[in-house]
Amino acid sequence: MSSTYRLIIDCPDQVGLVAAVSQFLASLNASILEASHHTDLKLSRFFMRHEIDAKSVSLNHEEFKRAFSALAEKYDMRWKLNSSEQKPKVALLASKEEHCLNDVLHRWHTGELNCDIPCIIANHKGMQKYANWYDIPFYHIDFIDKKSAFKQINDLLQKHEIELAVLARFMQIIPDEMCQQWAGKIINIHHSFLPSFVGAKPYQQAYDRGVKLIGATCHYVTSVLDEGPIIEQEVMRISHSDSSEDMVRKGKRCEINALANGLRYHVEDRIIICESKTIVFN
Repeated sequence: MSSTYRLIIDCPDQVGLVAAVSQFLASLNASILEASHHTDLKLSRFFMRHEIDAKSVSLNHEEFKRAFSALAEKYDMRWKLNSSEQKPKVALLASKEEHCLNDVLHRWHTGELNCDIPCIIANHKGMQKYANWYDIPFYHIDFIDKKSAFKQINDLLQKHEIELAVLARFMQIIPDEMCQQWAGKIINIHHSFLPSFVGAKPYQQAYDRGVKLIGATCHYVTSVLDEGPIIEQEVMRISHSDSSEDMVRKGKRCEINALANGLRYHVEDRIIICESKTIVFN
């Protein structure tokens, strides 16, 4: 895949905004490979994602950013310009369940996910075999003292210069302070179709309610349990004949797909967080 720049913009909606950005890119002879726009009428905010062929622009990444900064200031933009050459560093956190961890590792290994994985962190030693298989550093964290455990995790994330932590069925509640420190940089896969059935044993909750659809939700982690901005969701139809064990088995497919898609959207800069929700240019 050729190298690209990804220009992401979030700003107040204004007349002439698209034209101004287009004229700027045209002045650089930029070849736009993908363009996505959205206006939130209630908030009067405009969102944009442009993917640009890096070879079509004579400026390098830093020069491009400096050149665009004046226009960004004029229109009061929150913006970023990322290069596909700079792969984000992603840490994977897991507990006993291995299906999400194993799926992410396979997709990364085959090149489907354009990121680096410097470490795997788990509170169960059984996950080490997957780290060994893919030759990734593994850290086992004992959760007898949770405060100490999360300090160790935070230290590891900083040591490896992690840009995104993925809770691949990591069955521990992230403390408030860490949620705030890593806001927008931790994603979780919850095994229900949120906002239904938050917290523990959502499949059992779904079974007890007799629902006809089960699902999984990939979302950003916030201080409020399972209420962070939703990135992606997957659902599956079930029936009265399915036991709670059947739901667990079937629901794993939803979990795998929702997490894989949500992670890909993040590493490809397809997500803009806006208050309690997301704009996803998928």
